[in-house]
Amino acid sequence: MFSNFLPGFPRPIIRIIFSFYHYLAKRKNSDIIENMKVLSSFLLFVWEILKIVIIALVIVIPIRYFLFQPFIVKGQSMEPNFEDSNYLIVDELSYRFRDPQRGEVVVFRYPRNVSQRFIKRIIGLPGEKIEIEASVVMVDGKILDESEYFPSGVQTLGNIQISLDENEYFVLGDNRISSFDSRQWGTLPRKNIIGRVYFRAWPITDLTKFEVPSY
Repeated sequence: MFSNFLPGFPRPIIRIIFSFYHYLAKRKNSDIIENMKVLSSFLLFVWEILKIVIIALVIVIPIRYFLFQPFIVKGQSMEPNFEDSNYLIVDELSYRFRDPQRGEVVVFRYPRNVSQRFIKRIIGLPGEKIEIEASVVMVDGKILDESEYFPSGVQTLGNIQISLDENEYFVLGDNRISSFDSRQWGTLPRKNIIGRVYFRAWPITDLTKFEVPSY
């Protein structure tokens, strides 16, 4: 009879309820059936909630840990394009099928302390020669045009010449005057890159989907 009260409910739980019902039946309580209906309805409601939670976890956990993850910007190193407390969505999937591209903003594990996560823009790719001189960035001897994401007059401080090995990247913060990046700590190994910044979800007034800049 309890299969009518508890459709889809796990059989072990039904057996427990059934046994409890027989126990109460021996006491000849006239309200047993009605009470059991109420109890059954309540337990069915709890079970439906648990099913929703389980299904949600099955969907959300893989997305959170294998496809996308949130990142909150801390500090001013990526101004003017990313402000402190911006809430970003990081795409962890794309780089499993292709290599990072110049101009993409990436979140990565800091090479000198992998417990820390940084956000910077990719400037140099594996095999390239990067030079910073007279406040400009050069890639293989050619000035890098960054006008697509920078206002005119931005200067890149430093005096650097570096050749990138295989699976090495050169990254800079957009705030070239105040950024702790490859100019100070060197190249970024490919294995340290978590993913690319795909979407800005906060503030709500500045929702943005980020594309690869064209050079």
